[in-house]
Amino acid sequence: MNASILRALRAHKPCILQNHIIFFSNGVCLNQIHRPVFRQSNRSPSIGAYGIFMLIIPAASFGLGVWQVQRKTWKEQLIAEMTDRIDSAPIELPGSFDEIRELEYRPVRVRGTFLHDKEIYMGPRGLLQKDTGANNFLSLSIQGYHVITPFKLADRDQTILVNRGWVLNSRLKRHTRADTQIEGVVDVIGLVRLSETRPNFSVKNQENTNLYFYRDLEAMCAATGASPIFLDQTVDFNLPGGPTGGQTVVTLRNEHLSYIITWFSLSAATMYMWLKRYVFRPV
Repeated sequence: MNASILRALRAHKPCILQNHIIFFSNGVCLNQIHRPVFRQSNRSPSIGAYGIFMLIIPAASFGLGVWQVQRKTWKEQLIAEMTDRIDSAPIELPGSFDEIRELEYRPVRVRGTFLHDKEIYMGPRGLLQKDTGANNFLSLSIQGYHVITPFKLADRDQTILVNRGWVLNSRLKRHTRADTQIEGVVDVIGLVRLSETRPNFSVKNQENTNLYFYRDLEAMCAATGASPIFLDQTVDFNLPGGPTGGQTVVTLRNEHLSYIITWFSLSAATMYMWLKRYVFRPV
C-alpha cells in the first residue's frame, strides 16, 4: 500500500486509501498538503453571572454548617452549666426578683408554712423517677399531676409557689392524701424555675378549675395571691404516699450534630457539581 502511494505521488495521480481520496494535480497542490492540527484552546470557560449566582448555594450551606458547630458548642456549655447549678449547694432565697431570675435550676432553701387550701395542679404529667442506676427516666405510662402549693415564708411577708411533686390521678383531691398535708413551719429545698410560654398544640390553662397545663407564673400567682417565685421541691422531702418530689426535667434539645452533617454534606455535593460544570468540564 505504501508503494502505491509513492507511485501516485510521483505520477501526480489520484490515490484512493480506504474512504479517503487524495488528488495530486501538480506540485503546488502537493505542497499544500498538511498534517491535520488539533487546536487546544487555552481560554478558560466563562462562568458568567448564573455560575456566580449558583456558587451561593455551597457557600451559604457551608456557612450554616459552621454556625451549627458554634451552636452545638454553646448548647453543650449550657447543659454543663445547668448540671453544675443543680448539683451545687443550696443557698438562701434572695430578696430581689432580679437576682432570682438569674438562678434558674439553682437549689435554694426556704422556711415557711404550706397553704394547702390554695393548692393548684399542673398536668397531666408522667412520673419522673430514678432507675437502678444514677439516671432519671420519665415514665409516660403512669400519668398524674404536679401539686403546686403556696408557701408562706417565715422570714418575710411573702408567699411563693412550691411544686411539691407528682401524684396519681386517683390521689389528686386533697382528702385522698390528708396524711401528707404538712402542718406548721418546715424547711424546703427546691430548684428555682421560671415561667414558660405556652407549648405548641397545648390547650389553654383552665384557671377556673385550678388546673394548668404549663407553668404560667402570671396566671398561677393571680389565682393564689403568691409572688412570681416558683420552686420545684427536691426528692429529699418526699413523704410516704405524698407527692413525689424531684420532678424537674432538665433537658435541652441538642440535634446540632445532625444539622452539621446535613449542611456540610449539602455544601460538598453542590460544590462538586459546580466545579464539574464550570471548572473541570472538557473543552
